Amino acid sequence: MSKHVLPRLHKTRFLLAALVLAFLAPAAMGGLKAMPPRTVISLDGTWQVEQGGMDLAPAAFTHKAPVPGLADMAQPAFAEVGKKSALRQAFWYRRTFKVEGAVPEIAILKINKARYGTKVWLNGTVVGEHLPCFTPAYFSVREHLKGNGAENELVIRVGAGRESLPQDMPTGWDFEKYLYIPGIYDSVELILTSAPYIVNVQAVPDVEAKAVRIVAEIEAAGKPCEAALKVEVAEAAGGKTVASATAPKIALAAGERKTVEVTTPIPGCRLWSPENPFLYELRLTTGSDGARERFAVRSFRFDPQTRRAILNGKVYYLRGSNVTAYRFFEDAERGDKPWRAEWVARLHQKFKSMHWNSLRYCIGFPPELWYDIADEQGMLIQDEFPIWLLSKASENPKTEKIIPEYTEWMRERWNHPCVVIWDAQNESITPETGKAIQAVRGLDLSNRPWDNGWSEPQGPGDCVEAHPYMFIRAWSGKEPFHLSEIAKMSGVPSLRKEQQKLPCAIIINEYGWLWLTRDGQPTCLTDKVYASLLGPDATVEQRRVLYARYLAAKTEFWRCHRECAGVLHFCGLGYSRPGDKPRPEGGATSDHWTDLEKLSFEPNFERFMRDAFNPVGVMLDFWADELAAGAKQEVKVCVINDLYAEWRGKVHLKVLAGDKVLSTVSQDCTVAPLGREVLTFTLAAPAEPGAYAVAAELDDGKAAPVRSLRDFKAPAK
Repeated sequence: MSKHVLPRLHKTRFLLAALVLAFLAPAAMGGLKAMPPRTVISLDGTWQVEQGGMDLAPAAFTHKAPVPGLADMAQPAFAEVGKKSALRQAFWYRRTFKVEGAVPEIAILKINKARYGTKVWLNGTVVGEHLPCFTPAYFSVREHLKGNGAENELVIRVGAGRESLPQDMPTGWDFEKYLYIPGIYDSVELILTSAPYIVNVQAVPDVEAKAVRIVAEIEAAGKPCEAALKVEVAEAAGGKTVASATAPKIALAAGERKTVEVTTPIPGCRLWSPENPFLYELRLTTGSDGARERFAVRSFRFDPQTRRAILNGKVYYLRGSNVTAYRFFEDAERGDKPWRAEWVARLHQKFKSMHWNSLRYCIGFPPELWYDIADEQGMLIQDEFPIWLLSKASENPKTEKIIPEYTEWMRERWNHPCVVIWDAQNESITPETGKAIQAVRGLDLSNRPWDNGWSEPQGPGDCVEAHPYMFIRAWSGKEPFHLSEIAKMSGVPSLRKEQQKLPCAIIINEYGWLWLTRDGQPTCLTDKVYASLLGPDATVEQRRVLYARYLAAKTEFWRCHRECAGVLHFCGLGYSRPGDKPRPEGGATSDHWTDLEKLSFEPNFERFMRDAFNPVGVMLDFWADELAAGAKQEVKVCVINDLYAEWRGKVHLKVLAGDKVLSTVSQDCTVAPLGREVLTFTLAAPAEPGAYAVAAELDDGKAAPVRSLRDFKAPAK
């Protein structure tokens, strides 16, 4: 750990540790699924909903809305949802349900995620309040729950907007959002079981030993008891049991919680990766309670010397994109898509078709089903907590408020193999998140790395984010950036001084600054960029081709220089809004879809960016705008191999006039596993002046050729 971190840690260590320990006192079930004798009653479905004040429940409920979902999905619709409005301070949700048979010792209501500030009444009595908006809430409800088929009334109040929360806690501020839509946006369930019950479990895989360490929290109810935890490990897909173990028996006093652990080898162990997302299931029982939890045997870290990502003991290059779920929440075409498992699964499949193996869930967490699907599909997730401050005080979250939310977040998600990086914040300069990281990082026994945004990294095995937005210059009123300038650029992206305190791996998880709306119009951040590059009369197709070609060229550049652990484009899913107003009302960023239901990408983007992210990638290191007619120039072609198998094939250099090939020169090429080769060609411009393109093309005789393409003009000498 660097010396500059230590003095601050000494001052805060005991306070922060106390905060974590105090927060762990209430029961928190984690992401556990039910297994007999535990039962879970899903409370998802259609709820009654009404707007009103914060203190008094509405006299009548005249609207209905889905849970999970958002308040703008109510029927009849409410006006001005997501904006500060005199119409309301809160939304009140109501439903009834029944519990068959007697109420057991343990009855816990779990609200996976709701915003902004959650307060719960059961049968007219307050059972608790939970202010965090991005992590699950748990309420013990046994005392007020009716069994034996009697009707129960559940009422949940959520604040109407960010203003409902204290300014010293995270509220999800985003410089590009203008709607902060409240609602119960993840599942609600009632957990019924008996003591000793399983509060939380952490599966800690050991890749080298082909084993799993199981660390479980067991708690008694209102009387002393004994517990002997039994564990089975089964294949998630087929259900075949492959290992079992029993922890030593423990005695628990009334209300006491203890941690027990057991380690078991996994015969025939299969590792999880994006290429082979093999999942196991833990089945745990104390005799009185049972729970299931999926996990995988995989490891992930960054090597502080090489600054490479290491997956399952091997170098692994991250290629991917971003999902900004909370921006998508305010998209006109969102509908119920974020809560439809089949749509979310198809979305991730489409992402994988682009050769993406990783995503940043950016500035906020989607519903939990997204993480289950990422586990199943095989996608590495940089999981970013929704703090985005830049250097402004749009909100002012403090360490003591961040720690409980980080803790809830980690406990909910630490068994997901897809989650490989805890991302504390985005583009923020603040000491608060760093102090919170130091307080909670030891909770994760798998020791995942952390990203601390624009603030200083907190450990040598962590990573830092780079956002090389070269085309931002035109937006900020400076001389526009030209692609030809890349010829003089370093392959190491610029970092803020705070990020350079430790030698950490770099992930480029934003770049471009060329956004177009889904209908091909510039956004409020890119109108000046396209005016400088194409002029005022450019067509939609011209803009789309330029966007795709330039974005592909930048992707090739950052990937082929091998200075970064990962390259993730921005963004794969966001919103699309007209760019005729400044942000936040005007569209600032966007994604690339032409049909969200069918999940059709804009064709130019799909064509060029799919090549740019090919595991065996190619970069034509030629950036000149012109090459005189008949002139010759040496050019480099870089070929990289992200695979663990050798690549053999030919590299062609082709000069094109439209679709017509004017000339071709070729070389044989072999690239070692995870290797990089640079070839030298002589590029001969056509003798006839005109507009041309040159392509470097990979051809292994098996798959479709992979291209790197540059345009140039050949003026007369």
